[in-house]
Amino acid sequence: MNRLLTLKQWIMNLKATIFGLLVFFTCGQIALAQSMEIEKEITELSKQKWQWMADKNADSLAVLFHDKAKFVHMGGTWGKDREVDIIRSGFIHYKKADVHEVMVEVLNETTVILWNQITLLAVVGDNEVTTPFMVTEVYVKQDDEWKLADLTFSKLMTRD
Repeated sequence: MNRLLTLKQWIMNLKATIFGLLVFFTCGQIALAQSMEIEKEITELSKQKWQWMADKNADSLAVLFHDKAKFVHMGGTWGKDREVDIIRSGFIHYKKADVHEVMVEVLNETTVILWNQITLLAVVGDNEVTTPFMVTEVYVKQDDEWKLADLTFSKLMTRD
């Protein structure tokens, strides 16, 4: 009788372990799928942002930019309002960003970092310039919408 109880307990423990493993792997697959979906969504949003910048679509960018966003350029650092004004006025015209590489890190459901290696054709003041950059973009989810919280341009050194 004691041996039969032990066998029943062992079978029940085995069933519980198998069920636990199934739940664990299912949850892992769901989390991976969600992460991949977020990665795709942010990659597309970043691509759309470059187009809005090229089109000088300051209104769409103003909606995308977080109210406390920071923008780091070779000429300084400033907030959302100044960046939108600079784009709207054409002082900086991001004419074309040739994106060579995109890397995305989903930190959690509400925070994502994206890196773009780009060659940027821009007009700054009266000067047209082409510059290689690594651009860091930080996105945060606010009220079920992704907002760009940081955009940092790091100039890449090249050999000529």
